[in-house]
Amino acid sequence: MKVLSYRILLRKEPEGGYTVIVPSLPGCITYGDTIDEAIEMAKEAIELYIECLKEHGEEIPTEEGTLEYSLTVEAYA
Repeated sequence: MKVLSYRILLRKEPEGGYTVIVPSLPGCITYGDTIDEAIEMAKEAIELYIECLKEHGEEIPTEEGTLEYSLTVEAYA
């Protein structure tokens, strides 16, 4: 068994709760009412996503070689 790590992004929603996106797995998005629940849901979503890829004989993406930056820009609205 191989251990894989994936970066997740949590976005606080105006109506409450958190949307979670897994950038390395296109379309892998979930939601939780709390941060802890959102993280648990993300783990489950990632596991199911990978299981589906395996069933279809598709390559499992990794974050190897992925660089992450945060940019600050000025926006005039």
